[in-house]
Amino acid sequence: MIFPLKKAVVSVINDLVTDQRVHKTCMTLHNMGFDVHLVGRTMHSSLPLESRAYTTYRMNLFFEKGICFYFFFQLRLFFFLLKNKADIYVSNDLDTLWPNYLISKWRKKILVYDAHEIFTEVPELVGRKFKQGMWKHLERKIFPQLKFVFTVNASIASWYEKEYGIRPHVVRNIPLLKKKDVFELTREKVQLPVDKKIILLQGAGINVDRGAEEAVASMAFIDNAILLIIGGGDVILQLKQMVIKGNLSSKIIFIDKLPPDELAAWTKLADIGLTLDKDTNINYRLSLPNKIFDYIHAGIPVLTSNLIEVKKIIEDYNVGKVTEDHNPETIAKNIRDMLTSPEFLTWKGNTAKAAAELNWEKEELVIKKVYSQFL
Repeated sequence: MIFPLKKAVVSVINDLVTDQRVHKTCMTLHNMGFDVHLVGRTMHSSLPLESRAYTTYRMNLFFEKGICFYFFFQLRLFFFLLKNKADIYVSNDLDTLWPNYLISKWRKKILVYDAHEIFTEVPELVGRKFKQGMWKHLERKIFPQLKFVFTVNASIASWYEKEYGIRPHVVRNIPLLKKKDVFELTREKVQLPVDKKIILLQGAGINVDRGAEEAVASMAFIDNAILLIIGGGDVILQLKQMVIKGNLSSKIIFIDKLPPDELAAWTKLADIGLTLDKDTNINYRLSLPNKIFDYIHAGIPVLTSNLIEVKKIIEDYNVGKVTEDHNPETIAKNIRDMLTSPEFLTWKGNTAKAAAELNWEKEELVIKKVYSQFL
């Protein structure tokens, strides 16, 4: 007798294209034998979504931000889940939890929650008491009732355990051990200078308090190098204005968001990768940006800010340096020191050893252990 596959509907608020954590999770579930359906949204700036091994849906919404967007997204997602029956509902982050909670409760089905960050403490909510209070109320109401919870690192897992008495399973957002590059690029091919060092800052969320402004300002103190900024975010326009005002156009190149495989190829062209999130809120303080693992898998040393989880990776694997502050001159000095350090080749060599330990093939074992009981 052939039994139908268990159906898992996975929800996320983004446009699916650049969210590698959700994609990797869906592929893990697909390979385990689940019938996976991923739902997100599409925006005017969204890249085309490539064909995937599982089913995808992207909802069109009239609003793309603000309270109207969140209201209509919750409404659309609720009716989507109502229409699409499943055995398991997988909610990614607090902004998809309410509809998933309601539907899973009503249908008496399994609900899995994946917290990619401490949502209620993001900079966009801190200081906005009404909005922050609404999200905190929602989290306090639902989180204590959850049985299956994942998050992205041990520090955030400890925070949730202290808040709600539930310790999430930890699955870090780390790349797969790729056997073959999909894209093969050279600096000549993409018109990057071959006689200068390339410093890279990448990310789908280059936003406030992530050190991008200081990285741009630091280039005034660095010669014979290019800062390559790949991605999008709230401060990109401000960064471009800084470049013009500071007469730094010859030192800084902006590239829009790229599909993950193409981004990985660009990353390998760099000499140093930057991840400079600031300790301005608890969400950033406990964060572990996935770009640090992207840099490691690309074989480039990393300059990071002094955050708990990030510093631990740098020190445990000796793959770069930690800056003690965000003064642009300090960042510039760290970059210059790294590029000329006798340790540079050691850091670069250690990235291969680190990648052999830090990869999705190992992280997904935690997912498999939890989901295997649902099959």
